[in-house]
Amino acid sequence: MVLLDAQINKIYRIKRILSGSVKRRLLDMGFTPGSEIFVSAVAPFGGAVLVGVRGFSVALREDAARLIMLNDAEMKDDGE
Repeated sequence: MVLLDAQINKIYRIKRILSGSVKRRLLDMGFTPGSEIFVSAVAPFGGAVLVGVRGFSVALREDAARLIMLNDAEMKDDGE
């Protein structure tokens, strides 16, 4: 699943970052495979997703959130 499909107030583990124009920036900000991410809020009509990663709160635009593939935090890395 991608970050845009994630439920609010739930912890996920980043599976991978898809190729895109902001991939390098996401990796530099700490959105790396294996990192836990907490989804705090989603704008009601799109636009932004507020997440917690590595102790920081970050607001991501939709185009960046579509590049982040997630697993449930309890799942192993081979799960979808």
